[in-house]
Amino acid sequence: MLLSEKETKALCEKLLNYTKADDAEVSISSDDFSHLRFAANSFTTNGRREQVSASVTVWIDKKRGSASAADLQDASLKTAAAQAEELARRAPVDKEYLPTLGEQKYKPSGGFVDATVNLGLSERARAIDAIIRMCEKERVIGAGFHHANGAAFGSATRNGNFHYHRSTLVSLSVTARTADGGSSGYFLRNHFNIAKLDTARIGREAIHKALSSRNPKTLEPGVYPVILEAQAADDLIRLSFDARSADEGRSPYSAPGGKTKLGEKIFDERINYYSDPWHPELPNSPVAQDGIPAEKIYFVRNGVLEKLNYSRYWAKEKGKEPTPGPVNSILESSAPAPTLDEMIQSMPRGLLVSRFWYIRGVDPRTALFTGLTRDGVWFIEDGKVQYPVRNFRFNQSVLELLAPRNVEMIGRSERVSNSESQGQAASLMPPIRVKAFHFTSQSEAV
Repeated sequence: MLLSEKETKALCEKLLNYTKADDAEVSISSDDFSHLRFAANSFTTNGRREQVSASVTVWIDKKRGSASAADLQDASLKTAAAQAEELARRAPVDKEYLPTLGEQKYKPSGGFVDATVNLGLSERARAIDAIIRMCEKERVIGAGFHHANGAAFGSATRNGNFHYHRSTLVSLSVTARTADGGSSGYFLRNHFNIAKLDTARIGREAIHKALSSRNPKTLEPGVYPVILEAQAADDLIRLSFDARSADEGRSPYSAPGGKTKLGEKIFDERINYYSDPWHPELPNSPVAQDGIPAEKIYFVRNGVLEKLNYSRYWAKEKGKEPTPGPVNSILESSAPAPTLDEMIQSMPRGLLVSRFWYIRGVDPRTALFTGLTRDGVWFIEDGKVQYPVRNFRFNQSVLELLAPRNVEMIGRSERVSNSESQGQAASLMPPIRVKAFHFTSQSEAV
């Protein structure tokens, strides 16, 4: 059962009253999570979990302490407040302490649908059963994870601010493998509205990728022209616009002499990267970092680095205004967007990549990442997919990937979720065709 705004606010006020610290910030969250898992073309587990929690952070003589409670009974809230105070007394001075915010005004952003959090087992089972039947028909082995949850979160400060937000999310990932284990396909999508999650499409795409990946050929690693499907693009493109790291020389946006690259065209001129809590396909919290009201904010516009993200503390240090910060991630092209099929049809020679896996940062100053392709790589020649190829390990800078003269085509953005989040995150990302992508070695992974 999700807590209402009235219930959440009352609990926040109660928790604030339990501490006499100089300053404090408290939060109350409630969550309703359900899932259904299947493997080997059979249902395996299903379950539902409802939970609540509270957290409190206090400052005493500018020293900080935090504690949490796994239930909302008075005794637990009092204990959490006392523990936070005890930790604050023992802590060193918080050099980045700023007084908590006073009252702010937030514009509601939506993203909550009752039908999503109230999804019944029978409805979910019918959708998964249809996918299992498709797998059986095509003689592949299907597995996947379907989950739905609703969340409510509220926070209050000693200085009079309060905010509350509810959200829902439903997600399905499907992996299909041929019986010999030699090829695999994967597809993942999520949405806040259960009515907009196309489970049949997710099953079809996973099965198609598995069937079209049979008997892969081996290609030598090297630099190849590549089309990244939207899933692969979202897996890899991880952009942070933190001002502090840029100012301190730890960022791809750092420049010599303690300067930054603000105002420079460092991405392809068609690229726009922004956050918008009111986007109809990707609504998110109206509350940004440090409790600042969220705004639609462009970080990259027409390839130019337009803004960096200043926390309240770093803005104060640099004499600037704090930035609301991103609450979601949207990458769009300012040019007409071709379809994935059109990208393939116009490609003389290159590779089509379905998704990436086990992605890890290598060098934050160049936004360099390494990882593996997985669940489908295909060779393209003369505008047609010719055959599947074995997987690769890659080392690739995201800035080089999206740089002027490397991006050839940018498709229409769609709602996707990076593979490693298991559907818990979402962004709007397009398929992208680039001239050069760096594959460093072969991988035996399917």
